[in-house]
Amino acid sequence: QDQLLESGGGSVQAGESLTLSCAASGLTIRYRCVAWFRQVPGKEREGVASSDAYESATYAESASGRFNISRDYTKNTLYLHMTNLKTEDTAMYYCAAKRGFWNACSRDSTIFGYWGQGTQVTVSS
Repeated sequence: QDQLLESGGGSVQAGESLTLSCAASGLTIRYRCVAWFRQVPGKEREGVASSDAYESATYAESASGRFNISRDYTKNTLYLHMTNLKTEDTAMYYCAAKRGFWNACSRDSTIFGYWGQGTQVTVSS
């Protein structure tokens, strides 16, 4: 069964770093558009970072310069490295992968067919 499983969330202090992992099973992350999203209750899901089949990344303005999306093909795992965390980064974080290969990529949540269950990140001041 195709599955994405996030891990690495937790509670940290503002200014600290955290790395989220997204292990894929049943599907490969190679050659595929992948992304990280976050959501706060009552708000729309926000695309934080995306990486296309060529590993070209885009970031939300709120994440630019602080977050980095990467992949490890040997582990078939996607990562989100987050530094200098702020209280406003508190959210449930989700990884996502698009169906198919070598196709268009963006941070639009509607284009993704595979989703993880989410991992909570809480940043306190």
